[in-house]
Amino acid sequence: MSAGLSVRGLSAGYGGIRVLDGVDLEAPAGRLTAIVGPNGAGKTTLLRALSGLIPREGEVLFDGAPLPPEAAAVVARGLAHVPEGRQLFPQMTVRENLELGGWLVGRRERAARLAEVQQALPKLAERAAQLAGTMSGGEQQMLAVGRALMSRPRLLLLDEPSLGLAPMMVDELFAIVRGLHEQGVTILLVEQNVAQALALAEDAYVLERGRVVLHGPARAVLESGQVRAAYLGAAADGGRLPEPGR
Repeated sequence: MSAGLSVRGLSAGYGGIRVLDGVDLEAPAGRLTAIVGPNGAGKTTLLRALSGLIPREGEVLFDGAPLPPEAAAVVARGLAHVPEGRQLFPQMTVRENLELGGWLVGRRERAARLAEVQQALPKLAERAAQLAGTMSGGEQQMLAVGRALMSRPRLLLLDEPSLGLAPMMVDELFAIVRGLHEQGVTILLVEQNVAQALALAEDAYVLERGRVVLHGPARAVLESGQVRAAYLGAAADGGRLPEPGR
């Protein structure tokens, strides 16, 4: 069962340098929420703070209860993080990389989850014996998503999944994300492809310099002059959020 995330006053950074400054956001259960913004806005830092990879301040509730700040406890609660750059084990096979995603459960349960992931992502079943490092960038990204799914996440954090991929692979990857969403997985998507991310999402937030500067229904954010001028090359209309469908 998917679960929702509620964040209030989240601040985080590195070595005493604050990157996020009082971020508020909601990722409702079963919905796909996109986080967009320029490079250096704090998008990756946000996901790292939520998944317990860096210290954070503020309140984070997951499924209505406080989310511990430790990475192991975060995973145990049902969050899975697909980081930017995939971070696979290149000298291990596809199957071995997938099995690492379910390492905390017993062998029988791990085998059952592996079968589920391979059914959802047939290409990973076809390439089970292939070394991860010999796959294309798009295939590696698919493997990173599959590894995260081995934990049967209630909330999936995706960081720049389309980065560096050919357009055809981007389309295939977003089709996979759409399918996971349709299955009821709550998804928080950080993505540099603003138009595609907002077309796919239901809710959206725009981050700039560590703060939320715009949020609302994804279609309204996509159609706003502020986003169109900053990221899509269109003329601004004063930053007003239009009603969805207008």
